[in-house]
Amino acid sequence: MSQVRTRFAPSPTGEIHIGSVYSALLDYAFAKKHGGKVFLRIEDTDQDRYVEGAVKSIISGLEWVGIKFDDEPILQSDRLDIYQKHAEELLSQGKAYYCFCSKERLEKIRQKQKQAGQPPMYDRHCRDIPPEEAKKRIADGETAVIRMKIPDDQTIRVNDLIRGEVKFDSNLIDDQILLKSDGYPTYHLAVVVDDHLMKISHVVRGQEWLPSSPKHVLLYHYFDWELPEILHTPVLLDPQGGKLSKRSGHTSLSWYRDQGFLPEAILNFLGQLGWTHPKEKEIFSMDEFIKVFDLKDVSPVAPVFDIDKLEWMNGQYIRKKSDKQLADELEPFLPKLSKEQIKKAVPLIKDRIKRLSESKELLEFVWHYLEYDSDLLLPKGISAEQSKKMLVFVRDLIESKGISDEDLLQNKIMEMIEKEGWKTGNFFMVFRVAVCAKVVTPPILPGLKLIGKNEVLKRLEASINKLNARP
Repeated sequence: MSQVRTRFAPSPTGEIHIGSVYSALLDYAFAKKHGGKVFLRIEDTDQDRYVEGAVKSIISGLEWVGIKFDDEPILQSDRLDIYQKHAEELLSQGKAYYCFCSKERLEKIRQKQKQAGQPPMYDRHCRDIPPEEAKKRIADGETAVIRMKIPDDQTIRVNDLIRGEVKFDSNLIDDQILLKSDGYPTYHLAVVVDDHLMKISHVVRGQEWLPSSPKHVLLYHYFDWELPEILHTPVLLDPQGGKLSKRSGHTSLSWYRDQGFLPEAILNFLGQLGWTHPKEKEIFSMDEFIKVFDLKDVSPVAPVFDIDKLEWMNGQYIRKKSDKQLADELEPFLPKLSKEQIKKAVPLIKDRIKRLSESKELLEFVWHYLEYDSDLLLPKGISAEQSKKMLVFVRDLIESKGISDEDLLQNKIMEMIEKEGWKTGNFFMVFRVAVCAKVVTPPILPGLKLIGKNEVLKRLEASINKLNARP
C-alpha cells in the first residue's frame, strides 16, 4: 500500500478508556508522520453492549485531547449488507458453514469440556452438513449462524511489528462465528472486511486481540487480500503490576479532564509509555512526537501507568502556560470566583498545583470561611494573649493602611515581629488561620486582595472573639 492509512476503532460500550486514547495516539502520530490518513470507525455490531451517548463521548473526548480524523466516523451498523455479502462469499467457497446449534447445546459442550480440562471449543457438529441441506433448513425458517472453517494441522504465522513472528496451532483455534443469526457480524469478520475496504495499511490494536489474530490472517487468505502491517500494543499496568482497570485506578478519560489534567500533558505522558524519545526527553510537544515516533520502536513490554509521573508532567505544562492562559483554564474549576479574582490568584497558585482541580481547595478560603477550632490559633509555645495581640495589631494595621500595598504591610509586620520578639513563622500561622481558617494556603498578603478589606477585617474580628471566648 502506497499511502499510510490507520484507523482507531473503539466499541461504544461507555466512556472512552485512557488506554484507548493511547492506541488512538499511536494511530494518529504514525499516520501524520508519513503524510497519511487516520480514520475513526465505530464498531457497534455488538448491540447488547451498546451504550447510548457513547459515540458522542468518544468523539468529544478525542477532540478534546487534540486527535482529529480525516473523515466522518464510519459506523459498522450501517454496513450490515456488506458483511453479509462477504460471509455468503465464504459459504460459496466452502470456507464457512451454517451452524444450527442452540445455545443450550453449546453450553452443554462447554461444561463437558470444562469438566474434562479441555479448552472450550465448538465441536464442529454442523461442519459437515451438506450446503444444499443447510440452505433448505434456512429456507424452512430455521435460524443459524455462519462459522468459518479453521483448517486442521496447520501453523498460522502472524507477523507483529514489535513482537516478530508469532505462531499458532490451527488445531487449537475455534471455528469462529462470523455472522450471527440476527444478521450482525462478529468483530472478526467486520474488522477484516472493513480494514480491507478502507485500505488500512497499519492495524494498531490492543494486546488482548493477539490470540484472535490467526483467525484474521486466515480470513485475509480466504479472501485473497493483502495483509496490512499489524501491531498489538502492550497492556497498560497499574503501579501494582495488574492490568489498568476501574478497580485499580481511574480509566475514563473524562476523569482526567474533570481533575484538570491538560490534554497536551496527557498525550505527552501516553506517548512515552513503552516508547523512548531518541534524545531521552520526557517533555515534548505533539508535533515533536510525530516527527520522531515510529511504531516499530514501541516496546512490547507492558508499561506502568504511573499517575504520579502524569501529575508531575501536568505540573510542568501548567507552569509553561502564561498567566492569562492558565486563568482561562481555571475558570471551570473556580465558578465562585470572578474572572478578575482568578487572574489575581494565578500567580499565587501556579507553582503549587499539579492538577487544575487542586485550585479549588487552595482558594476555597476566598469564598468560604470555614468553622475552625481556636486551638489552631495557638501554635506551639504561643499563649492566647500573645495570639490575640498579634491579631489586634494586624487588624488595626489593615484598618488604617488597607490591603493594596503588600510591601508596606510586610515591612510594618516585620518591624512589629522584631519589636515583640515574635517568631515570624508563628505570626504568619496565626494570621493565616485567622483570615483563611486553614493552615495551608497561598501566600497570605497577596491573598488578602482576593478576599477584600472588609471581609478580612470581619474575619480577624471573629478570630479575636474566638480567643476572647476561650476559658
